[in-house]
Amino acid sequence: MKNIILKTEELCVDYKKNNILRNINVEFEKNKITAIIGPSGCGKSTFLKSFNRTVEEYGGKIKGKIEFNNSNIMNIPLEKLRSSIGMVFQNPVTFPFSIYKNMTYAPIYHGEKDKEKLNDIVITNLKKSGLYDEVKDNLNTPARKLSGGQQQRLVIARCLTVNPEVILLDEPCSALDIKNTANIEKMLLELKNEYTIIIVTHNLAQAKRIADFVIYMEDGAIVEVGTPHTIFNEPTDSRTKEYIMYMKN
Repeated sequence: MKNIILKTEELCVDYKKNNILRNINVEFEKNKITAIIGPSGCGKSTFLKSFNRTVEEYGGKIKGKIEFNNSNIMNIPLEKLRSSIGMVFQNPVTFPFSIYKNMTYAPIYHGEKDKEKLNDIVITNLKKSGLYDEVKDNLNTPARKLSGGQQQRLVIARCLTVNPEVILLDEPCSALDIKNTANIEKMLLELKNEYTIIIVTHNLAQAKRIADFVIYMEDGAIVEVGTPHTIFNEPTDSRTKEYIMYMKN
């Protein structure tokens, strides 16, 4: 039986008079990685930003319904929603503090004052991101001195400090080399045991490697949903097939 954590019903998103997303109906299973692929400008990032209403910060208006754990996201307090559904953007945004302060910022904001608990939060989540062994002796170093790949893993680890159920990732590896991309992918495959992950990626090979499900989007709508094998080898829609063939050439 499917364990659905997120679901959309007739989801549309408008920016002023522009209709960006059109009548999207899809379900996301808990503890799975779903990759969203499609041409540039087809609405992938807008779709991702809808789940925790980040899209509204950019002037977007959500119509239709998004359910998180069977509750309409519009009925969930915004702070709680964004703690439960965390987001990591394409370029890692580290705070201008030390690694340690980056990791404790959100827990302190939410009221955690116990030093021992804060230390445990830092260590536990840096380990989950595979970063702890690389930075354990330099936790007071400014986060911006880390490499790009390390900063991206730090931002993901920081996202985990508020115990989200869903992690949204918008092209997290687009600026990274092969080694750092491999580190991120390894981390995500481990994290899905505890979290539900939705990732927008232009890297089809990445989607093949890590995704349980793949969504193909075009012109603000979902064309096809399936396993990586189905989408990349036996797509049922000609538009999906054409896109896959185009990206291979």
